[in-house]
Amino acid sequence: MDRPVALATRGLTRQTTGLALLALVPVGFLVVFFAWPVLAIIGRGFTSGGVATAIASGETWKLAGFTLAQAAASTVLAVAAGLPVAFLLSRVRLPGLALVRVLVLVPFVLPTVVVGLAFKALWPDGGLASIVLANAFFNVAVVARTVAGLWSHLDSRAADAGRALGASPWRAFRSVTLPTLAPAIASAAAVVFLFCATSFGVVLILGGAKYRTLETEIYLRTVNLLDLSGAAALSLVQFAAVLAALLVGALARKRRETALKLRSGKDTARRPVGGEWWVVAAALAVVGFLLAPIIALLVRSVSTVDGWSFAGYTGLAGRGAQGALQVTGWQAASNSLRTASDATMLAMIIGVLASVVLVSLRRTPGRVARGMGEAMDAALMLPLGVSAVTVGFGYLVTLDALPGDLRTSPLLVPLAQALVIIPLIVRMVLPVLRSVDERLRQAAATLGASPSRVWREVDLPLTLRSLVAAAGFGYVVALGEFGATSFLARPESPTLPVAVATLIGRPGVLNNQMAYAACALLMIVTALAVAAIDRLGAVRGHTAVGEF
Repeated sequence: MDRPVALATRGLTRQTTGLALLALVPVGFLVVFFAWPVLAIIGRGFTSGGVATAIASGETWKLAGFTLAQAAASTVLAVAAGLPVAFLLSRVRLPGLALVRVLVLVPFVLPTVVVGLAFKALWPDGGLASIVLANAFFNVAVVARTVAGLWSHLDSRAADAGRALGASPWRAFRSVTLPTLAPAIASAAAVVFLFCATSFGVVLILGGAKYRTLETEIYLRTVNLLDLSGAAALSLVQFAAVLAALLVGALARKRRETALKLRSGKDTARRPVGGEWWVVAAALAVVGFLLAPIIALLVRSVSTVDGWSFAGYTGLAGRGAQGALQVTGWQAASNSLRTASDATMLAMIIGVLASVVLVSLRRTPGRVARGMGEAMDAALMLPLGVSAVTVGFGYLVTLDALPGDLRTSPLLVPLAQALVIIPLIVRMVLPVLRSVDERLRQAAATLGASPSRVWREVDLPLTLRSLVAAAGFGYVVALGEFGATSFLARPESPTLPVAVATLIGRPGVLNNQMAYAACALLMIVTALAVAAIDRLGAVRGHTAVGEF
């Protein structure tokens, strides 16, 4: 064998070995902290006989029917509200759109407990309508960002030609634009349905005892009734529905990515004309809808039956009426900041490594490497589609087998939160890494730079802003995570969302005011973080929402 060929072969082998070692980190994390707990729950449902009992129970199908019905209604509402906003963000050039982008994205990253209390401030009695509206409120950003990402790249000349031939603006949209947008709309609808079907905090707060979904029933059976086999069976039923939604979403996303290749390559935004002003008005009405619960929550946090008061904010220095909390509100806030920091650091390590591996696999020739990349990318998204309550439940029944019994470790909550935000970080970092000109990497390698130095000298400077934005986005999501955290946080070290849920479950005016005050603080922190991320410019191009 010639020496150059031997050196090239040796270099390729070394690169493949290094890539495999890098891939072991994110894949190993997913296996231990996601696949194992979820499969354990599924196995428990089968071995205990609970699956057969649950499937034969009319109560299970009633819960499943309500879960799917409220998710479907919320999805329809979110799509209907999100399309005008997508038009505003993608096709319109008006002052103030930067603020609109922030206002639309804030609800998506608000803690579920905050959204639940915000809608409770508007509709104190809760009920089905408030659940549907709250879930739609959460997910308008998914529709608006996903559809706008494709709409902004469509060539408008086809629709213009239809209108020149006598078609009305509505007919041109229905016949030309809408079919082209269909993949993005389907992709967004599948993700929204997924989020609504696994909605936890919103249903728990607004549904009360009357309205329950599979997600809240799993929680109640585990925590209140200690019915582990029944909860495991319900988790399996829910997992089947979630898997179906994930498959639909994956197919729709592939179609959307294909459609994106037909981009016009130019800025198509302009001032609205004629009937387009009605669409802009509808979009602004949706923004008003998004603002209403936020304003109601802020007002509710400083109002009592006796007038305006900051008693809820000052009460955070204590433990609430009749010792509702085992720690003060500020200690719970400190716990939230600490666990979110740990979760974000862990998620950034796993997410960035996974993104590097995916980019490398995409550059590697051959179907095997491409197939491995697609499989790994899909696996990294799975935690978003599986109930956080199911994952938390799985931790309780599996992690005692690891050295040191992680169930009592302070790392347990950060591990669960990291699992939730890793997919979001990958979706933000991966497109930016893929956009780096491969010739720059090749030039550095030709000059003798090692793969690690190529990453440090080429990739890192070009992706630094995106990495900072991803870390900030992940931190905000971890700060408000409630589903798995409510299972895993110990009473003596609750996070702020868990403390809020405890406060609203206890009687007393002070407890109620403290809950609203804590939610207002979480909301303000979230809004400031989203605004900062938008200024970095990462939200505009490749966001966790936009990449779904």
